[in-house]
Amino acid sequence: MTERPIARDVLARDRFSRLFSLGDRKNPSSWAPGLIISEIDPILPVSIAPLQCNLDSSSIPSELEISTRANICYPFDSLDSWKMSQGLTLPPSLVDSDSGEFGSGLEVLPVTWNSLHHDQLLLKIETQPSLIPILDAPQLSANTGMLERAILTVRTRFPASLIWTPGISGPDNCALLAWMGVDIFDLARSRQASSLGVLLTETGPREVEPSTDEDATMESQCETWVQSISATRSAIRDGSLRELAERQSTSSPRSVEHLRRHDNISYHFSKQAGLTSSSVGVGRKLRCHSYESRNDITIRNWRERVSEYHEPPSHQRGTLVLLPCSAKKPYKLSQSHGRFRRSIRNSLVHEVMVTAPLGLVPRELEDLWPAAHYDIPVTGDWDHDELEVIRRMLTRFVERVGYSTVINHSGVDVYLAGSEVIDTRLGETAGSRDSLRRLEESIDSTVGGTGDKGQNFNVRLEILKSISRFQYGSDEWLEGCIVRGRPPILTISKQDMQMAKWDPRRGRFIFSKYSLSILNELGILKRAELRKDVDLVGDIFPSYLEYHDPLINSGDELLVLQGGNLIGSARAVAPGWEWPHGPGKLAKSRHRIRP
Repeated sequence: MTERPIARDVLARDRFSRLFSLGDRKNPSSWAPGLIISEIDPILPVSIAPLQCNLDSSSIPSELEISTRANICYPFDSLDSWKMSQGLTLPPSLVDSDSGEFGSGLEVLPVTWNSLHHDQLLLKIETQPSLIPILDAPQLSANTGMLERAILTVRTRFPASLIWTPGISGPDNCALLAWMGVDIFDLARSRQASSLGVLLTETGPREVEPSTDEDATMESQCETWVQSISATRSAIRDGSLRELAERQSTSSPRSVEHLRRHDNISYHFSKQAGLTSSSVGVGRKLRCHSYESRNDITIRNWRERVSEYHEPPSHQRGTLVLLPCSAKKPYKLSQSHGRFRRSIRNSLVHEVMVTAPLGLVPRELEDLWPAAHYDIPVTGDWDHDELEVIRRMLTRFVERVGYSTVINHSGVDVYLAGSEVIDTRLGETAGSRDSLRRLEESIDSTVGGTGDKGQNFNVRLEILKSISRFQYGSDEWLEGCIVRGRPPILTISKQDMQMAKWDPRRGRFIFSKYSLSILNELGILKRAELRKDVDLVGDIFPSYLEYHDPLINSGDELLVLQGGNLIGSARAVAPGWEWPHGPGKLAKSRHRIRP
């Protein structure tokens, strides 16, 4: 009998985590992240636990049977079950040895560290199994970096599959494992905690409190699981899973280690495939409330791009003004930056904010993600690591751009070889009357008080060119353009035809249909090419694809081609690591160009 796959649809994404609906898209029976329970576990609602497992050890190798607890396989008319062989699991230390006996299954495909290195059949599988258990997860978890690499390998090879790491999950690491890409959890650790009279909670195992009549029964253990899964699903919906994972990681040194190693391998993987977002919805926050926030690839990529690649507006490459950040984002909306700008009064200087954890935020980029969205505790003090990042970025940035003068109003002590540094704070607050006076006088004496009068450039256009270079690596499409409109929305036109609008509230250009052929000729945007036999009538799904740019990030504007011809544009809703085999919609169509 042919095995039927679990019907999966993506409701929300956050990096490697997805909130799946399981079953009929219009009326789902359950969701993931969720639990898989055994026959000895308490009965939990299907909405929390969509799957059940039963291990048959009467044969060698043993067999594992996975069953659905609701009608979640099309056409949703019955329960389904799948059997898989676990194969021979070798210790991770014997990775150089090929057992030759690997786990097998269709809709449930077991893998181990050994099979990931030796089973060539994993490279030939063209389908996306419903469930992939990493059978030796407990052993991998105890070995440095192995668990993180195994999950990343499986997650990116089978982006539409549900991943299960048997034996290592709990309410105290549910969000962390989901952040790494795990979808299915089990009650093994909770059963162990219950046998020891310990309650496994969202903050780790602890003794029960008799004064509140607590107990360590499996019913109580399951209550904490429901709370943890609910919090994890909610965090995926609103884009705050990273924050929750960071809080959970503090429950144990091993969890901190897992998060740091995951961050490191994710950063290196991001050079091969898109992982993050280029723009986000209005109201989205990037909360950087812990030390671990600094290691997130969103932060690391920003630092690298600003210090190594960003080119300021052409008229602002002589004098750099360093300013402190503000709690309000974007900074220009804050009262403090209103005072700074009244003192500066000159468009020829380049304003750059000094901040943690981003390091440096040029004024022209303050509307972009994550500069306009990050939130950190403000104490007024810098720690050693923050100062090192800022100074390293600043040294490289100044060296590369070639500023002759740096006016330092940030309060951070800096030394820059080859550039004159003028300290306008002299130990006072940034908003004091004397420091603002010194700021104004320093700018007047360095640049002069003429502002941009008599200069042969369009200030707004040059700023938009700088943003375009940062986002797309080129500003060529803006040559010969005229910028009109009243902020915040600016209209960009060429030869009386609208090319795009700049929307600072979303931190992105909104391209017109007219601009697409020009963008295509110049190679400005990333591309997705459809199969010749596809009749595109809506959004873009995996089955449509012939080719895609692997570095697509969610939020990217894409050119859509077919047979080498431009047929429209779309906006990516899934990052490149999910393409082309990810579940559900990959990009939302925007413009169609009819032959």
